[in-house]
Amino acid sequence: MCGVAGIFHLETAKPVDPARVRAMLDVMPHRGPDGSGIWTAPGVGLGHVRLSIIDLGGGAQPMLTEDESLAVTFNGEIYNFAEVRAELEAKGHVFRTDSDTEVILHGYRQWGEACVERFHGMFVFALFDARAQSLWLVRDRLGVKPLHYAQLSDGSLIFGSELKSLLAHPLLRRAPDLAAVEDFMAYGYVPDDACIVAGVRKLGAGHTLRLVRGRPVPQPQRYWDVSFAERSKARPEALEEELVALMRQAVRSRMVSDVPLGAFLSGGVDSSSVVALMAEASNQAVKTCTIGFDVASLDESAYADRIARRFATDHRMRIVSPDDYGLIDTLAFHFDEPFADASALPTYRVCELAREKVTVALSGDGADEAFAGYRRHRFQMQGERVRALIPASVREPLFGTLGRWYPKADWAPRSLRAKSTFLELAGEGSEAYAASVSVTPHALRQKLFSQDMRSRLGAYRAEDRYVRAMAQAPARDPLDRAQYADIHIWLPGDILTKTDRMSMAVGLEAREPLLDHRLVEFAARLPVAQRIRGNSGKYLMKKAMEPYLPHDILYRQKMGFVTPISSWFRGALAGEASAIAGGSALARTGWFDAKALGRIAADHKAGMADHGRLLWQLLMLDKSLARLFGL
Repeated sequence: MCGVAGIFHLETAKPVDPARVRAMLDVMPHRGPDGSGIWTAPGVGLGHVRLSIIDLGGGAQPMLTEDESLAVTFNGEIYNFAEVRAELEAKGHVFRTDSDTEVILHGYRQWGEACVERFHGMFVFALFDARAQSLWLVRDRLGVKPLHYAQLSDGSLIFGSELKSLLAHPLLRRAPDLAAVEDFMAYGYVPDDACIVAGVRKLGAGHTLRLVRGRPVPQPQRYWDVSFAERSKARPEALEEELVALMRQAVRSRMVSDVPLGAFLSGGVDSSSVVALMAEASNQAVKTCTIGFDVASLDESAYADRIARRFATDHRMRIVSPDDYGLIDTLAFHFDEPFADASALPTYRVCELAREKVTVALSGDGADEAFAGYRRHRFQMQGERVRALIPASVREPLFGTLGRWYPKADWAPRSLRAKSTFLELAGEGSEAYAASVSVTPHALRQKLFSQDMRSRLGAYRAEDRYVRAMAQAPARDPLDRAQYADIHIWLPGDILTKTDRMSMAVGLEAREPLLDHRLVEFAARLPVAQRIRGNSGKYLMKKAMEPYLPHDILYRQKMGFVTPISSWFRGALAGEASAIAGGSALARTGWFDAKALGRIAADHKAGMADHGRLLWQLLMLDKSLARLFGL
């Protein structure tokens, strides 16, 4: 696991100052504590910071072919590099190292851009071809690893693993992108390919971008997509066997490492499944870790302890206080862009704990997206059944009226919180799902934004990103469309961004076996009944893991990391809540209605409403704006 950065001159081969590449690397030493390297040639400069995992002595980067016609800087892991290397050696290629990096160079020489289709893993790389005078940027299929890029006024394009590496270049203009602010207020993160800094883009998951000197910058090209258009006709028993075989293969391929390796263990289905298959494949005790909370209602450590004892893992657990808001500035630094998923706090702590003993940790990320594990997936299915039964001419006035008049009751039991359900049933399926993934509804955003901000945004609406993705999905069923959108938007924007930044913050490599693209493709072909049955999501996965895991672990209600942010803003962070309305970077932008922000803060502190999540979102935006734009 590493960090990459570089500069490529698009028109003429101007000299690249190595000091500029060095400055882009020096702001992210956490991504590569074991070494760094810079290589320059006319018109190009590549940089690399390294966390050594494979071929500790011989994998230094940037790496060149023997004739120096190809050069690459690479972040990530290619899990099938040994198989690809053997195929290349059979074709006459001679290798000088044992690293997966060198496979990229020889693979490109043998197959050209088609080489990426042979690589299984998580990766971002930039490959310079001196003969073609081109730079090829590539991101892995699911977007596990990040890559930002921007064009500059001097005719160059710069790129880096993190936004901060681009910001280190003196020619990058720092101006906010207001559409990205709308995106963040809707989702709690800035999705691909948008960026909070105008002019910066993120290379999309499963995309490449080929830059050729003397030609305009083209649009990125997709080389992989997941299709929900086909359905498997195999028997359930055969599907279970195939699933376990794919999971076993994915886990074992991610256990290849020249440094200590372990796993996160929450006691949920996903991480427990990964640990079970790791234990099966290992002749030593698997190193596992979990964090517990000193509040019983938030603590899942007892479930993790059961799994650890079942598989005789070398288990460590640490109790932390939910009141961990002291990490706020650490989060703002590592995410760069505003990021409001408060589970980043415990994610940082579990990565910190893991790094004390291991350099690589396997996680359970990805199963909810691939196998339909979220509650919203079930609600979407149920809602679509209602929409199919009642014509829109009846549905819209009926549920629309109920939704407008039904009181908003976030404090009430879930069964009584019907306002949003009525409003979603009144609309179309994609609109309803887009609303369900929005952390701050469109109507509330409109009240929070100033008149000037609303005018500047015009017709732009963040939810349209989900609506478009669902409309364009290669799919047969509404559930397919929801999962497709989640895989392309939510997964890289929230889940994988969180894991990447928090693991890299402590110099830890996190690997996600349940996001092996073959496993995701398999899941997309499953009949709906094998994904959701009754109130159980991830149905086939749970059935397949019954021989490995206890029934109550498989079928207990999903919890996830929880943080008591609402209480923070009535206690230790009450001052931060008040500052949001006046005196903060957020207030100085003019984007928000100060009176509306003041009411949000006052009502929350008085206990008249629960705006904890919204206040956290506003606080993280405020911290990001102060860091990025000096507001």
